Amino acid sequence: MPAPAGSALEARLTRAWLRRGPLACALWPVSLLFRALSGVRAALFRAGVLQSTRLPVPVVVVGNIFIGGTGKTPLTIWLVQALQAAGLRPGVISRGHGSKDTAPRLVDGHATAAQVGDEPLLIWQRCACPVMVGRDRAATGQALLALHPEINILLTDDGLQHYALQRDVEIILFDGRGAGNGWLLPAGPLREPVSRRRDVTVINAPQLSSGLLASVGASHGEAQPGTGLPEATYQMVLAGDYAEQLCDRQQRTTLAELAARPALRIAAAAGIGNPARFFGMLKAAGLQVQELPLPDHHDFLDRPFAALEADLILMTEKDAVKCAQIEELRDDPRLWVVPVSARIDAALAAQIVEKCRGRSFA
Repeated sequence: MPAPAGSALEARLTRAWLRRGPLACALWPVSLLFRALSGVRAALFRAGVLQSTRLPVPVVVVGNIFIGGTGKTPLTIWLVQALQAAGLRPGVISRGHGSKDTAPRLVDGHATAAQVGDEPLLIWQRCACPVMVGRDRAATGQALLALHPEINILLTDDGLQHYALQRDVEIILFDGRGAGNGWLLPAGPLREPVSRRRDVTVINAPQLSSGLLASVGASHGEAQPGTGLPEATYQMVLAGDYAEQLCDRQQRTTLAELAARPALRIAAAAGIGNPARFFGMLKAAGLQVQELPLPDHHDFLDRPFAALEADLILMTEKDAVKCAQIEELRDDPRLWVVPVSARIDAALAAQIVEKCRGRSFA
């Protein structure tokens, strides 16, 4: 089954951004203008010409400068759970991709992915913490704190370039693509230069080479004990060991058990920023799958599985939150969800708490 046109175009652009080929070189002058404008905007916020809001609790931004998906949602889920384990009471704010609401909206059991976005809904389901979406992140944070005054640290899923909200910790996340060709939009994949300041660098990749570290600007500084990585740099690995049937989440099988059944026709669908990462994880588990890459935040109303000849279709949790709200899909016994968890050095959570120590945890 061919990939949808949107996904194919996205993949073509991403490939162009990984090298300095003819298309990237032709767009390079435009990227200089983009860099100048974004730099001026950031400078105006730093100088106080453009106003920003400081909330009464520490704010941690999880974001990226590489356009598209690098794994922010799994990292946010890991951070929430790690901070909860440390005795803190985190809340999460997000733009809520696809939400048409401009005012802040609380994520709860009645919310749909169309109303609040697939990622905030997934975070709420996995973490059982207060989550709110809204276009203005400062106003959204204020609204969430008003409803949940017990929150004493706030995470914002994405929003690195949303300077109207002041932050205490900035985490920049990259994946195995590094910084691509190193150029800003539209000649490359970057929203801001690699030289942009950050408190923490996280790289979502199974192997970290010196070239990858240098690409993302994380090759300097003293090595952290026991990791060999430069200071304030952490490796994140996404892992999934089992699958659950969408129509009955009590039905579970391991990926190893599926790999031991070569006669089973297995497809894999992924409507995330980098579908290849999900497919690669399944292949690493020994599965041979028919790949169906979909555009990020795909809504599944076009019934992409109708003509798919497969005994079993594996999907990400982010896609599952939408499919579970479509009657035809949530009852399809072929659909199975692969929960994925981030694995990171626990020292990251301790470092965030330490960086926020100068501010009072309410």
